Amino acid sequence: MSLVLDRLRPWILAIRPKTLTAALVPIAVGTALSYSNTGRVHLGLSFFALMSSIFIQIGTNLINDALDFKKGADTSERLGPQRVTQMGFLSISQVWWGGMSCFLLAAMAALPLLWEGGTPILVIGLISLVSAYAYTGGPYPLAYLGLGDLFVLIFFGWVSVLGMVYLHTGKVHFHTWIAGSQIGLLATVLIAINNLRDHLTDRLAQKKTLAVRCGLSFVRAEIMALCLLPFSGGIYWYQQGFKLAAILPFLSLPLALSLIQKVQTTEPSQQYNQFLAQGAALHFIFGVLLSFGLCFP
Repeated sequence: MSLVLDRLRPWILAIRPKTLTAALVPIAVGTALSYSNTGRVHLGLSFFALMSSIFIQIGTNLINDALDFKKGADTSERLGPQRVTQMGFLSISQVWWGGMSCFLLAAMAALPLLWEGGTPILVIGLISLVSAYAYTGGPYPLAYLGLGDLFVLIFFGWVSVLGMVYLHTGKVHFHTWIAGSQIGLLATVLIAINNLRDHLTDRLAQKKTLAVRCGLSFVRAEIMALCLLPFSGGIYWYQQGFKLAAILPFLSLPLALSLIQKVQTTEPSQQYNQFLAQGAALHFIFGVLLSFGLCFP
């Protein structure tokens, strides 16, 4: 048993389990929004969508781990959590093929979704898989062009929530864009904190994130905006009669303000790993509260 655990431990580290709530939250919000529209949902569809989303995120994490090390972005000077290729726990080839295997599992998990949603879901799935690889792979990796933040907003906000609502209801309405924006903005907080922490090693590796392109002050302002803008969506939900959806997420506001204050006053260091965990908690708690409010207007 201990031998099995020793072999699994590097893979558990590589998939970054603490970040996987970014895949869970938009599925939960999209399901809740569908329930608010129809009074019923197909939980099986939500389950398979969640599995596909999680495997896409794990695959993205693994490909990122392998290729960032290969390109020199992950070195011994790295301030962030350990990466398995950087530490020599797994080879680049092992991690790369692990990522590709996860993309295959994501495609398999999406088969029931294709049966239900047809061509639109097929298109969404293919674009999601290609973009997940292109985040750090291919000739023009998104993360190295400063497009990582936009990638997260689109796929962990709009695409996930809109796809979930379309599967359950067969249509998309303006509610979906608001919810997708709120969740996507908070998911983007995570990558902004990550890029702020790693700006020095990213610069050396020619990884031109927004922190490298625009400087630390810009990204600190970005994080403040990303943390606060989702709460403005409460105005829309209140006007639409979703009073709990408008009010409940404000219970997470102290966590958002605390995170903003820490990022503004702390120089990039290993302490940012704690801020990253706080950002993940903010995203999760806000998403749960919003989901509950949408289910019970």
